Amino acid sequence: MTASLADVEAALRRRGLEPRGAFHPAPEDGVPPLADGRRAGTLVLTGSVGASLWAPFARDRRDEAEPLDRWSARVLGTVARRFAATALQPNDGPPYLPFQRWAARADPVHRSPLGLLIHPDFGLWHAYRGALLFAECLALPPLDERPSPCDSCSDRPCLAACPVSAFTAAGYDDAGCAAHLASGRGESCFASGCLARAACPVGRGHRYLADQARFHLEAFLRSRPARCSAAARQSE
Repeated sequence: MTASLADVEAALRRRGLEPRGAFHPAPEDGVPPLADGRRAGTLVLTGSVGASLWAPFARDRRDEAEPLDRWSARVLGTVARRFAATALQPNDGPPYLPFQRWAARADPVHRSPLGLLIHPDFGLWHAYRGALLFAECLALPPLDERPSPCDSCSDRPCLAACPVSAFTAAGYDDAGCAAHLASGRGESCFASGCLARAACPVGRGHRYLADQARFHLEAFLRSRPARCSAAARQSE
């Protein structure tokens, strides 16, 4: 069917995903071709803002590996079929798709001191779950070009909040973070969804629910069990 951006956004929201901007791809954007070999005319990003997807996901969650990825794939697939679009997810690959580069093309997000993308309204409490490719060039609103809220933040409390100083100028120490979480001393991190993230003053009204925050950190630990166990032993 012929789609409008408003139609696509409404279909995503009805199923629990939040529209996260759109753009008309150029060759340098790294957007894969459509099944017939043509270049996509429009890419629409989708994901979550705060707790927006948590209730729909919890309602339809299945007992399966990577339940949030699988749920997102089902929702994206349903919407893609309705509009004859192609669905993509960040974990498609290798080679993996440049979702963060696409986010910067579609949404007013910027790299934060933590390495996460920060949004002027949502802060660090948002995520990208997938994208829809359309052959057509859908009519799009002007790009929101607001600057990063980090530019006017002199205190940068996020960098001082991590109990194991996992965020430094050298990058993110994921092994140290995982060791702390696995050691039994990271309960406050589980409860907040990351103390460094929670210290950011931007978008606090969009913070994850407690069970949502725990879900994401537990998924992080499950994704690297061998390295995590070794790091936890070294930290004791």
